Amino acid sequence: MVESNYDILGIIEGSTEKDIRNAFRRLALRYHSDKGGENDQFIKIKQAYEDLKIGKKYPETDLEKIRNSRVYSGDSEENIRRKNQILGQELSKEMKIAEEWAADLIRTNSTATRLFGSKTLGEIELERKANGVLSIKGNFMAGNLTYDGPIIMQGNITSPSWTEEFKTNIHLIKGDFKFINPLENKYKIENGAKIIVDSGNVVVGNVFGRKYKIEDPEGRVGIYQTREQRTLISAPKGKIIAENIINTVSLDADSIIVLNLENDVQINAREILLYGSKITYDVIIKLKKDGFIRFFENFSIQSLSNDAIIKLENGKEIRLFDIKTKKIKDLADEFVANKNEYDKDVTMVGNGFTITYEMLNNLSKKPIKNQNSGWSSKFRF
Repeated sequence: MVESNYDILGIIEGSTEKDIRNAFRRLALRYHSDKGGENDQFIKIKQAYEDLKIGKKYPETDLEKIRNSRVYSGDSEENIRRKNQILGQELSKEMKIAEEWAADLIRTNSTATRLFGSKTLGEIELERKANGVLSIKGNFMAGNLTYDGPIIMQGNITSPSWTEEFKTNIHLIKGDFKFINPLENKYKIENGAKIIVDSGNVVVGNVFGRKYKIEDPEGRVGIYQTREQRTLISAPKGKIIAENIINTVSLDADSIIVLNLENDVQINAREILLYGSKITYDVIIKLKKDGFIRFFENFSIQSLSNDAIIKLENGKEIRLFDIKTKKIKDLADEFVANKNEYDKDVTMVGNGFTITYEMLNNLSKKPIKNQNSGWSSKFRF
């Protein structure tokens, strides 16, 4: 007969959460290695306790442990994809349960804490607080989670690259999404995860996507296909505050505050504030009408790639080369000198500078100061 998790803890099936917790504490005092107990037995007891907290009656079998293991070696690529797809499926099921659990707490205006996943799948703890905030501790690796309120998170966010079906999608109907001390804790978002905040702000750390090559499916030698896992963060009515944005990432917000933009990055906002000194050649900056781009560091404009593109909402495209040849500050000076004509002002901040939408839109337009100036007057035609 297979020993259940209740049997391991020495309690009857259907015991309350309090009974389960008390049984675990009693056995932990007896078997913990610090108390002279057997470490293997303590691990077994702790796993039984963790399983019962999420409603799992029996321990995982050896086959389940292999199936759910996150690390595979010695298998063919096909087997790795198959097993990882099983992993993604299991994690997605767990997050579906988590989503329903959180929605029930919202409906009853209740607070609670619960673990989802497992040691082999990866554990994640969700807690709904009295103020309605959902706290997430642990790494979010696959599946969907929609929540009608703010989320604070301690952990990384990634997405499975082996299947589109179980991609990581986090959706906030209202409220902010925030990492706790993202720079200090080095939290990151990567590998094609998606975070959508309908009405609120996003505060995170480094954001990465992924682009890679695979061998030609038809087996042609030397031929490869490029696959991408584009990470997306969207807060159309709020701010996105992040650190470095790197390798196949899209950001969309009213205001975006970041450090550096590197390798196939697209950002779209009305206010764009750049604190770093690096923009690579394959970056596209989309500026909404009446917006501005503000550079805060006193860096050489040579550190900005000539081939990076600024796209205005009206469809006009400007290479950074076109701005750099104006030496940026000269562009600002020119704009200030003609602000009566443009009926707009420009702001200089510390050692940095600001480029407005209107400045960029009028970049190729020259005020006509003398109708007789030009080639005709020079050659007396």
